[in-house]
Amino acid sequence: MSDPVALSILESSQAGDARRIAMSLASRLGFDETERGKVGIVVTEIANNLVRHAREGQLLLRSLTKNNIVGIEILALDKGPGMIDVGQCLRDGYSTAGTPGNGLGAIIRLSAFFDIHSVPNVGTVLLSHLWATPIPTSSPNSNIEIGVVCLPKTGEEVSGDAWAIEQYQDRTLLLVSDGLGHGPLAAQASLKAIEIFRENADKSPAGIIEAAHQALKSTRGAAIAIAQLDLAEQSLRFAGVGNISGSVISDSGRYSMVSHNGTVGHEVRKIQEFVYQWPKGGLLLMHSDGLGTQWRLDRYPGLVAKHPSSIAGVLYRDFNRGRDDVTVLIAKEN
Repeated sequence: MSDPVALSILESSQAGDARRIAMSLASRLGFDETERGKVGIVVTEIANNLVRHAREGQLLLRSLTKNNIVGIEILALDKGPGMIDVGQCLRDGYSTAGTPGNGLGAIIRLSAFFDIHSVPNVGTVLLSHLWATPIPTSSPNSNIEIGVVCLPKTGEEVSGDAWAIEQYQDRTLLLVSDGLGHGPLAAQASLKAIEIFRENADKSPAGIIEAAHQALKSTRGAAIAIAQLDLAEQSLRFAGVGNISGSVISDSGRYSMVSHNGTVGHEVRKIQEFVYQWPKGGLLLMHSDGLGTQWRLDRYPGLVAKHPSSIAGVLYRDFNRGRDDVTVLIAKEN
């Protein structure tokens, strides 16, 4: 889990603020002057685009780690007019705002990874990854790609939601926790859940929740769901207590997973693990109740082919309830 930064971009002066915050984050993560400069340019261009083309939007920043190399994820969300022809908009020299039209091109060239999805009259999501040092081309790649949005309720400094993953050669474990209520005490419960999750990662999802139930008795408790994905066996094991939702989406459709009522650490009537078949090329989505349940990915043409962070960003943008902490965690088979 990383501490995210959410920035509202409503006017051009806020692009400078976003740049300073992003470069400060890059400095804390150990980016050198050259790489910090790239972060600053990318954030400035993205923020200016939000003001010029969408009038307003939101920038989400979070730290990344891959093969012991640190990076920054920049996720831009808006509900502007969108793009009719994304390919044309990405070409240098093309502009609808009377500018030179080089902004998106600069973002693409400076980013280690770039992703974009846009629907006319719905909005756009833009994703950029930048790393402190280049990731060697020989570095092993996981078959599971992860994306997440995890933010506190408006007005709260910390989120009572939390998430974590543990990736091994043969399996991937994922956790989403929603501490009871909001604020520091809810966050304390979720952080304890993550601690127990990591200490017991050799156990099954149900076994981890059983351990968490004992460990969280001194906290206000939490709703917790844990998934274990095994690509070799094409299986997904899932155990949940409380209001964490889990769904699997594939070409053949969507199915939801079962959680039982209760609060881990306080009242748990039943901890039960379910085993589901994992579809080839599937997508696992877990979210707290800060996200509405009426979402449907098929309403967004081409979205399921995008990076999991882009998908999580769209769902957060359009279905965030706005009155609770919110987490959207997505795991996608490459």
